[in-house]
Amino acid sequence: MHKNGLIGTAILAITLSAVLGTACKKTPDNSGTTGTTGTSAGVRVSQVDLGRELTADKKIGNRTDKFKPNDTIYASVATDGAGPSTTIQARWTYQDGQVVNESTQTIAPTGDTRTEFHVSKPDGWPAGKYKIEVLVNGATAATKEFEVTP
Repeated sequence: MHKNGLIGTAILAITLSAVLGTACKKTPDNSGTTGTTGTSAGVRVSQVDLGRELTADKKIGNRTDKFKPNDTIYASVATDGAGPSTTIQARWTYQDGQVVNESTQTIAPTGDTRTEFHVSKPDGWPAGKYKIEVLVNGATAATKEFEVTP
């Protein structure tokens, strides 16, 4: 190969690496929280916490991923970034994929924000594995698994 051919190949490899490196950015694992970043106009989910109680600032007082059938299950979704009108959706599913609850809130964050979602079932949750999926403007931004035991 000629000297110019090697330089051209090196430049192409560096450019391709830079493009792919920015296009495939993933968030770190935050206690079961996964998802792609930058899902909507600068707003991203940075953490999802679950528990049985919520504090005044919309944080989980006692985090857990194990619940009893009659528990109210709270999710505190931490986002960072800013957006004039951002839709945050929580989709709760049972182990077979059945959607047991869906709710949506519209926020206009200007920085770190907490959004609260919760579900309850007066006659009790069936034992098994569940998942909450958090969507930002319709795109999956995070998931978190939890379990209900008798």
